[in-house]
Amino acid sequence: MNADDEQLLRGRVYGHDHDDPNPGPLPHQTYAALVGGPLDGLLLDITGWLPEEIDDGVALMTELGRWPGGRALYDPLPAEPRPPFGPGVVCRLHYSGDTP
Repeated sequence: MNADDEQLLRGRVYGHDHDDPNPGPLPHQTYAALVGGPLDGLLLDITGWLPEEIDDGVALMTELGRWPGGRALYDPLPAEPRPPFGPGVVCRLHYSGDTP
């Protein structure tokens, strides 16, 4: 991924297209910040998720990972506290690998 790709992703919500007129976070929604890997800098909408669902981590489809059309795996760090990390951002999920 080059610097232009990284800038394009920063502050966007996963699943929103780059040409979406409002690709950023919405008020009254809850997000996890994706850290590292191909989706670094994106926010994942976790509105309504239970804590144990967040603890399970996620496998997110992406064309940017090791296997185009595969999934990038993101998990919480067990010892990381969950204070707010910004407006609407309640936790961080860290890249742990790719899967086809």
